[in-house]
Amino acid sequence: MKVEEIRKDFPIFQQQVNGHPLVYLDNAATTQRPRQVVEAVMRFYQDANANVHRSVHTMSYRATELYEGARKKIASFINASSWREIVWVRGATEGLNLLAYSLGLYHLREGDEIVLTVMEHHSNMVPWQRIAQLKNLRIVYAGVTPEGRLDIEDLKAKISSRTRLISVIHASNVLGVVNPVGEIAQLARDAGAIFIVDAAQSAPHMPIDVEAMGCDFLVASGHKMLGPTGIGFLYGRRERLEAMEPFQSGGDMIEHVTLEGATWNELPWKFEAGTPNIAGAIGLGAAVDYINNVGLTDMLEHEKELRRYAVERIRELGGVDIYTPDGDDVLGIVSFNIHGIHPHDVAGYLDQCGIEVRSGHHCTQPLMECLRIENAVRASFYLYNTKEEVDRLVEALARVKKLFRV
Repeated sequence: MKVEEIRKDFPIFQQQVNGHPLVYLDNAATTQRPRQVVEAVMRFYQDANANVHRSVHTMSYRATELYEGARKKIASFINASSWREIVWVRGATEGLNLLAYSLGLYHLREGDEIVLTVMEHHSNMVPWQRIAQLKNLRIVYAGVTPEGRLDIEDLKAKISSRTRLISVIHASNVLGVVNPVGEIAQLARDAGAIFIVDAAQSAPHMPIDVEAMGCDFLVASGHKMLGPTGIGFLYGRRERLEAMEPFQSGGDMIEHVTLEGATWNELPWKFEAGTPNIAGAIGLGAAVDYINNVGLTDMLEHEKELRRYAVERIRELGGVDIYTPDGDDVLGIVSFNIHGIHPHDVAGYLDQCGIEVRSGHHCTQPLMECLRIENAVRASFYLYNTKEEVDRLVEALARVKKLFRV
């Protein structure tokens, strides 16, 4: 990959932070946007700003074509069998809440069991916990191995005759480990259970093929894959979506309304109440174009190489616990702690050096408990990061160790 050429597409890297050139290593939280995405959003507002689906005038037609064209790009990006299987949502979190509501309230019964893992992001835990309380369901959690990988044998043991739904993160936002979702999909099919994949951390970094994966549903967030904030998508098998009730009600998701009730629109608009984030969808479509142009396979290898290099360099410092395991099944994420220094202090010092990382529990408190920590520092890489930036990170970590005399 021609990283220096890629970086020219990201105006944000032309600035300094606290007197230093910006090193952005918080990509697991949100990524930066290339000018191509920003310009796509601007063109919509400047040339085609109108509401979609509702009018017969030219501007509405233009907006609708751009909006639905972006949906088709997403369908192709993850190899969905139809664009009707793509529902626009505000992000992976809303997608998971939609599923918890529409599946949990209407399709699960008292005593049914949901299987999750302890490495889930809170967004794939809390919605199910709330539904479980409302419906008197039981949630069971598969654990992680001492190496930091999903304990697949424990997951198998947690699946029972009462299992109705399995929801699993594809790649951990703390450990970077990619879970064997194809194998889990087969376990779900054998159990007659619905299978959901949280791809918020995987879709930006690796090829996704929902047909080959065998999942029933998959969610992802646009802002983690070069797209705007406030937009994401839910993939659902058509027969599953057809059988579900809407998550929200209002305009555009209806077919016919009387004083007595209403009938629902066809897919996918049945799940898209009100005026949607038109600009966000168009921007996400442009982000997918950019990713496809660079190539996910090349991006993935670049990010893995940065992760391997970072782990090697950080280990040289000594006095550091690295929680990210080694292996080719790990994305470009390194989570660690320096002995004797709180993660927030490390992140604060790095920020003064113009280096942006994440510190905290990363919305994975149950996983933190399994790791026997409360917080960690996380450096996460994307297509525009370089080994020189890793060197700056490690040099700053050496200084912070000296500053705290550890």
